[in-house]
Amino acid sequence: MGMSVPKSCFGYPLSIFFIVVNEFCERFSYYGMRALLILYFQRFLGWNDNLGTAIYHTFVALCYLTPILGALIADSWLGKFKTIVSLSIVYTIGQVVVAVSSINDLTDFNHDGTPNNISVHVALSMIGLVLIALGTGGIKPCVSAFGGDQFEEGQEKQRNRFFSIFYLAINAGSLLSTIITPMLRVQVCGIHSKQACYPLAFGVPAALMAVSLIVFVIGSGMYKKVQPQGNIMSKVARCIGFAIKNRISHRSKKFPKREHWLDWASEKYDERLISQIKMVTRVMFLYIPLPMFWALFDQQGSRWTLQATTMSGKIGIIEIQPDQMQTVNAILIVIMVPIVDAVVYPLIAKCGLNFTSLKKMTVGMFLASMAFVAAAIVQVDIDKTLPVFPKGNEVQIKVLNIGNNSMTVSFPGTTVTCDQMSQTNGFMTFNVDNLSINISSTGTPVTPVTHNFESGHRHTLLVWAPSNYQVVKDGLNQKPEKGRNGIRFVNAFGESFSVTMDGEVYNDVSGHNASEYLFFSSGVKSFTINSPEISQQCEKQFKTSYLEFGSAFTYVITRKSDGCPEPKIFEDISPNTVSMALQIPQYFLLTCGEVVFSITGLEFSYSQAPSNMKSVLQAGWLLTVAVGNIIVLIVAGAGQFSEQWAEYVLFAALLLVVCIIFAIMARFYTYVNPAEIEAQFDEDDKEDDLEKSNPYAKLDFVSQTQM
Repeated sequence: MGMSVPKSCFGYPLSIFFIVVNEFCERFSYYGMRALLILYFQRFLGWNDNLGTAIYHTFVALCYLTPILGALIADSWLGKFKTIVSLSIVYTIGQVVVAVSSINDLTDFNHDGTPNNISVHVALSMIGLVLIALGTGGIKPCVSAFGGDQFEEGQEKQRNRFFSIFYLAINAGSLLSTIITPMLRVQVCGIHSKQACYPLAFGVPAALMAVSLIVFVIGSGMYKKVQPQGNIMSKVARCIGFAIKNRISHRSKKFPKREHWLDWASEKYDERLISQIKMVTRVMFLYIPLPMFWALFDQQGSRWTLQATTMSGKIGIIEIQPDQMQTVNAILIVIMVPIVDAVVYPLIAKCGLNFTSLKKMTVGMFLASMAFVAAAIVQVDIDKTLPVFPKGNEVQIKVLNIGNNSMTVSFPGTTVTCDQMSQTNGFMTFNVDNLSINISSTGTPVTPVTHNFESGHRHTLLVWAPSNYQVVKDGLNQKPEKGRNGIRFVNAFGESFSVTMDGEVYNDVSGHNASEYLFFSSGVKSFTINSPEISQQCEKQFKTSYLEFGSAFTYVITRKSDGCPEPKIFEDISPNTVSMALQIPQYFLLTCGEVVFSITGLEFSYSQAPSNMKSVLQAGWLLTVAVGNIIVLIVAGAGQFSEQWAEYVLFAALLLVVCIIFAIMARFYTYVNPAEIEAQFDEDDKEDDLEKSNPYAKLDFVSQTQM
């Protein structure tokens, strides 16, 4: 009975087209949904930052732990194809449940725009996320391994190229989804009340996951499907356990040593299984240092994004937000994968260099280490531009004269004079224990300032007459987060007023007092001043100056001669000046490291795994990502660095050390061809079966060969 020849296109199995499209749609679905989660938790479910962040990272961690379960199901029970289909159905249901959970009208019985039973939405979203984690994690190790199964012996070059295309599809899907789904979220929709359109933003990823499943199933007739070989992991565990137990019981010198510790299982288990476990354990041993790479790589979404919040997003004629810098990685991946695969690797081969998989991974780790050195250099430049805030027993004070006369204010060791409607040049630092302040003006007695200044904080001294002042604690002990801009209002108008700016409201700002800071993204913002004391003929709507990144301003509302309000602008914290473009080199280095490390790791994990454990080894590779995230939490929690650049240097040094260790380990690794080894065992098994059935058959076969 002959085997059907797989359909091919340009030397590649036609079936991989369906697998690549499936992966693109699935990654679009996953990253598109994930891009919305934090805002959904905060703005729809009403959770605080800490709870939302904790649930988010728990979900991500779960997505990288469930691959082990998916791999066990695939290699031991259902096979890769049925596992992918089954868990994709679970995945799609999870996406639909999350989309349904975000429908405001589901429990908005009184149509006031607020859900009446938020616990229903919470329960649905948590059920959906668990199903998604089970689905995406479960199929993750199977899809790449299933793609590798489609290639025949002698197609190693095409298989390596497939893993590059596969990785390209992952990043293309994530790039497009992280751009498109936030755009869908800001649309307004709803039956009884108009809200941010989370159902549409979550619904599109759900639809893409359904498309992913349909495309994969359509290609069913073209796939090469490797059947599972029983509960292989149970056999592996029992074999390893027996080998260890047998070795311990025969540790006496009278028993001869064996070539490998797993050979101590040969009394009970066949040589084929022992050989397969040897292949897996050798690769798993090489995996030990790898989480350190992911510990650095995954800081793009945390430390590097936080670094971007202290930088200016103005790059030429375009302006980008700090969290958008992460898309640089995906863009560079789409560019670099074809270049590295079609240009760099062939050039290295022409130079006669044996650039093996493990050498590529070593170079990738080195490049990632250098990326963090670049990040540290950028951080040093940023630190030079950051304002200095008070520490310990220090306080910082600036004087803002909102009156009509010049004021003189004396501090320990210095005296400043502020003209009408002006402020001192920046904040002055003093020791809170030795602080005495006096206000005076021409022809008036000196007025001492009696106020209990809080150490470690900035304060603004509002003065409008020698005997009239107000001390305001600023509440800003760092640059505004996420590159936003702090705006507050000071009332020099007289009567209380409220201000509405970009959807935010400053309520009842009393006379000669200041509001709290509220924070806004970059751009020009409109604000409206509301007070019954303002005449209808007066202009009430105003515009801010152009807000850049990381600044803070005080808007003093004064009264003009005609009784109408007029804003005066004072800078509290200057905008960021270091351009986010300086982060591009570190992203470039990290992306180059990712291309030669991650894609190669996928291919290496597949090529070195026996046929019945390919999904398991892919899951082991994905597990290194989860461990890498745990390393970040441990290092960041254990080492409290006063300087951020020092933490970057620490991570770079740690990865460099790990890189050297990995290079040494790789030097002693012997590459194997699992297919050849298993084919040899098959041949031996055939000869044994032949000999058992006919003891003379082997002799006849040998005689015929000699003749």
